[in-house]
Amino acid sequence: MSRTFFASELEGVATWWRIERQDGVTLGFTSHDRDLTFDGVTYRAAPGVLPSAIRKTSGLSGDSAEMAGPLSHDSISSTDLARGRFDNARVSIGAVDWETLERVNLYNGSIGRVSEEADGFSAELLSSKEQLSFDHIPRTSPTCRAEFCGPGCTLSAARFSRECTAIAIDHQANTVTFDHSAGSELVYGQIRWLDGPQIGQKQEIVAVADGGVIVDSQIDPATLPGMRAVVREGCDHTIATCYNRFSNAVNFQGEPFLPGNDLLARYPTPAG
Repeated sequence: MSRTFFASELEGVATWWRIERQDGVTLGFTSHDRDLTFDGVTYRAAPGVLPSAIRKTSGLSGDSAEMAGPLSHDSISSTDLARGRFDNARVSIGAVDWETLERVNLYNGSIGRVSEEADGFSAELLSSKEQLSFDHIPRTSPTCRAEFCGPGCTLSAARFSRECTAIAIDHQANTVTFDHSAGSELVYGQIRWLDGPQIGQKQEIVAVADGGVIVDSQIDPATLPGMRAVVREGCDHTIATCYNRFSNAVNFQGEPFLPGNDLLARYPTPAG
């Protein structure tokens, strides 16, 4: 919709902001005193959760903004923040006329650093222009730079994934045993939980021991045997694995045979 806000002295305007987490959950909030629904999302009245002033520039530097609020809101808890459920979540902020629902988008970005303070939290928001500061020119490396089953790799994730059920969990050792045998092909792989308190979350597999997998982050104590997860194999990103195991050397995104910097430090030695 096209609308010029604050053209008159008195208008019913509220702030709205939408958070799209990487696990597929979308949360909407508004500074209005009642819930608003538009674009297929219900924006819940949350006067205590407020974005700071938004500074937009015409330059290439990122626009600055922050979001802060109390942890008492049932949609944002300290547990979810600690588990990283809001890390790199997409954020949109705008203004809406709460009578006509005419609205404008003022800011797009993602959540960066999140900090917890007393009974509240604050989140650094990174604008979309932050992408311009990244160096997109690939550097040479002996290992593959492509994400396994991602762009450049071209392999299908479905081919190397299977749905499993946890039959034993050792929370102290951070180990999960599934109803499928765990071999060395799972090292550097990942599990994505389909049930329980960590539903939608991914954990990296760092090792295989005694028929189970050891993951890189803490398993929630409420995660119990019988819960399901999608287990995907891993790759160590070496040319040998890419060629021998996956027959995918043609798509290897690295330079395994390029001489390293140590070649410049070599010096002649007398013949023995």
